[in-house]
Amino acid sequence: MVPYEALYGRHCKTPICWEEIGERKLSKVELIDHTKEIVSKIKEKLKAAQDRQKSYADTRKRPLEFNAGDHVFLKVSPLKENLRFGKREKLAPRFIAPFEILQRVGHVAYRLALPLAL
Repeated sequence: MVPYEALYGRHCKTPICWEEIGERKLSKVELIDHTKEIVSKIKEKLKAAQDRQKSYADTRKRPLEFNAGDHVFLKVSPLKENLRFGKREKLAPRFIAPFEILQRVGHVAYRLALPLAL
């Protein structure tokens, strides 16, 4: 859906559409044809760029599934000016120790065997 249609709930009434709706007679039909060609070329290039970006993103994605008994690293985000996990700021770890998965709770949620300190 085009953003204009999403906002206003109707098609945009540009000079391209005036001839179809019949609100006004245009004297320069060549201008409309030229504009239609430009818009179609822009749509094709946008579609090609979207497809290219999608293919780049899809190659980097991989489905991750874990089973009970597997070990995974826990991602943490250290807070500024707090000592977290023994180090500060740039040297703070992004992932901490491997923890065992006890059970799968949801599609992407797991219950881990965390120590009492966490």
